Amino acid sequence: MNRAFIGKVLLVVGLSFSILIPLEMIRGVINERVQRRQEAISSIAASSAGEQILAGPVLIAPYVDVENITDTDAQGKQTTRTNRTEGVTYLFPKELQMDGKLEPQTRYRGLHRVRVYEWQGKLNATFSDILPQAAGRTYGAAMLSVQIKDVRGIVGSPRLTLNQQVLDVKNGSAYAALGGIHARVPALVAGERFSGQVSLQLNLSGTESLSLVPLGDSNKFTMSSSWKHPQFAGDFLPRTRTVNDQGFQASWEISALAANTQRQFLRASVISKPGVADGSNAQLMMDALSVNLVEPVNVYTQTDRASKYGLLFVLLTFVGFFMFELIKQLAIHPIQYLLVGLSLTIFFLLLLSLSEHIPFVYAYLIASVACIGLLVFYLSHVLQSKARGFGFGAMLTALYGALYGLLASEDNSLAMGSLLLFAILAVIMVVTRKIDWYQITSGNSNTSAKTRPDLSELKA
Repeated sequence: MNRAFIGKVLLVVGLSFSILIPLEMIRGVINERVQRRQEAISSIAASSAGEQILAGPVLIAPYVDVENITDTDAQGKQTTRTNRTEGVTYLFPKELQMDGKLEPQTRYRGLHRVRVYEWQGKLNATFSDILPQAAGRTYGAAMLSVQIKDVRGIVGSPRLTLNQQVLDVKNGSAYAALGGIHARVPALVAGERFSGQVSLQLNLSGTESLSLVPLGDSNKFTMSSSWKHPQFAGDFLPRTRTVNDQGFQASWEISALAANTQRQFLRASVISKPGVADGSNAQLMMDALSVNLVEPVNVYTQTDRASKYGLLFVLLTFVGFFMFELIKQLAIHPIQYLLVGLSLTIFFLLLLSLSEHIPFVYAYLIASVACIGLLVFYLSHVLQSKARGFGFGAMLTALYGALYGLLASEDNSLAMGSLLLFAILAVIMVVTRKIDWYQITSGNSNTSAKTRPDLSELKA
């Protein structure tokens, strides 16, 4: 057994895995930059308005049930007492329509870009319900409530009308899980039908995400924007959508039969009654449709995905070195292995730092050209031939090109990655198919003509 050969193999394997240390450090830097970006988003949201949720309008009618109860004691004496029970009736729209245009903007915190928006919306709701009645029931001052997660995003003065009569809009609501705005309506009578056409014109600003809650029996929402990279999320996807270079248009049609939002709203509102525990977490339980203004290329996600292939790059390069040592009888020092591995690792740090300032594709091109150029220069001396150095450069160029293809095609990355690994393994097996590994491990370096690989085949 050739102990020197075995020792070199173990050393190369050890050096390969030692490169995991700087790779993990770079991934730690990536995670730190992601956290910094989240801090930038939180900072902008704290000084303006965060992600928005809009629910309503809903008619909220508090009532009092008065009941006279007669009690008889043991002596037959009767006393009358009055029992008062307070409650709230909620009426939801029969039909709810929302139409709005989302105007995106970009704000900066240091190097980080954060997408904000202003939604120019119009809501139309049709109410037609009989107010529940009971003996001794009296309704108090009712209100139309529109619940908004962050009222700081309200731009200007909203215009709320009931049957074309302009209402006086006030801040907040006593029975709102999200907060928002409300307006008083004329007195209501138990057992009578409340019919009304409610219209609201509202400009609402927020950060990155807008969610609308379908509270009507029948809901029709439309939204348009000049943003070319929307992400339709939440619990309901658009029925129709158009996304092109001019932006997007989307529409939703949602029935109360397909949504549980009214029951969720009631549950959240009960928690938010005066004197009951805070209902701030109840908002998270309401289904909604959402539109997120996402980045076309998330440089941190792309760089993190690229760094996961770092060990593969190092292993392939070290295997190439090892083949040269076997075939050309070159002595490559472990320090030279390590320097080459570190230069491959630096590529990911360059990619991260450059992509924060310039488009990702240009950052990738500059970082790869810089690393490949350095390695070609260095390997031309280590391998004692410029042709060999440029050969390794060509191999690395192909690898970096394949990696960019994996990053650009996220949906097909698994298929492309598996095909790439298969191709690399096939090349290694073809190149080494004539090597007599028993002869090498036995310590006999005089390889016969029969077992020595043909150089013309290696070049091919």
